Amino acid sequence: MTVFILIAFLLITASGYLLRALNLRHLRAHGNQIPPGFEGIIDGETLRRTVAYTLDQSRVGLLESIIDNLLLLLFLFGGLLPLYDRWVASLAPSFIGGGVLFFLLITLAQTLLGIPFDLYRTFRLEARYGFNTTTPRLWFADLLKGAAITVILLGGLAAGALALVRWSPAWWWLLVWGFLAAVSLFLMYLSPYVIEPLFNKFEPVKEAGLEDEIRAMAERAGLTVSRVMQVDASKRSQHSNAYFTGIGRVKRIVLYDTLIRQMTHQEILAVLAHEIGHWKKGHIWKQLVMTEVGALLVCYVAWWLLGWGGLPGLLGMDGGSFAAQLTILAFLGSPAAFPLTPFFSWLSRRHEWEADRYAMELSGRPEALASALIKLSAENLANLHPHPIFAWFYYSHPPVVERVQRLRDAPTPVE
Repeated sequence: MTVFILIAFLLITASGYLLRALNLRHLRAHGNQIPPGFEGIIDGETLRRTVAYTLDQSRVGLLESIIDNLLLLLFLFGGLLPLYDRWVASLAPSFIGGGVLFFLLITLAQTLLGIPFDLYRTFRLEARYGFNTTTPRLWFADLLKGAAITVILLGGLAAGALALVRWSPAWWWLLVWGFLAAVSLFLMYLSPYVIEPLFNKFEPVKEAGLEDEIRAMAERAGLTVSRVMQVDASKRSQHSNAYFTGIGRVKRIVLYDTLIRQMTHQEILAVLAHEIGHWKKGHIWKQLVMTEVGALLVCYVAWWLLGWGGLPGLLGMDGGSFAAQLTILAFLGSPAAFPLTPFFSWLSRRHEWEADRYAMELSGRPEALASALIKLSAENLANLHPHPIFAWFYYSHPPVVERVQRLRDAPTPVE
């Protein structure tokens, strides 16, 4: 069984690499072609930089993925997992303390291993294409803040979940699911006021008249927004974006300061109309419900398999702690979920199409959204020529060329 699991993992990993290679080959063949309707904003030099940026990103991502997978295989199949499990038990022999330490140390190791790649991406790759504005001091501060938040949240979640496992062996799958769901909802309320301000400065939109236009559009949609903010994203990167954050009465619209500089008011309103469309079409709560149903199923399957007791034997181990068996289960779950990737990608793209249609109806200006998407692609050097199979399998958003074409083919709504 161990050999079968290893072969399955290698085949699935290779499939992902082949899809990536197919996509890059397609980009090299077609990356010099300006898509219809993109003339004027996208030129030959922008396409050249886009192809180079995508290829450079992919090379770094491929190298990181190969190293991560090799280390994972060494850890699970090279005999390191039982050694690590016993070492952690010698440091913290209690069920809860040992489990928390087990996961915290693994997370710390992953963070440390990712540092060289993050440094290269930030200060070499992103800088090469004019995106990076992060200073070494800011990067290090972000690292420390992120690590502290991870230790607090992961430590608290692991301790709470393990306490429930110890308290109710027969029903912990349901209790742990409820605990994690409650914490997730709480963090959605808490994040805009506590976590996000640790990294960025949020302030009212400074662009004259823009906030009034945004609020007027939100009112037409029947959406109550507590605040319309801009964030100083430009202190880290020239990439641009906009998003909604929070739920309930703490919903906020957040605009990158880079986006405000790059786009007209009508284009910004069109982008936000798309985001409002996700709320009005129920995509947020639908995704939340689907996530929680899936989490409940995962918790039940984990409870059943952990009760079975045969997980360590699947990797040739004689036994293992509860935390070690959860690690094995997580490893097995990742390849098992791989075939579901196209379904979830399709569902996400469907939601994006629905949000685009709603944006056209709300703003009455499909051309403004089309123009905004073209600008976002140009400013962020987004790949305009993904391979159809790669996009079908992985893309959570429809390829931008298809989105723009649909927007321009759609009849202009009557105001």
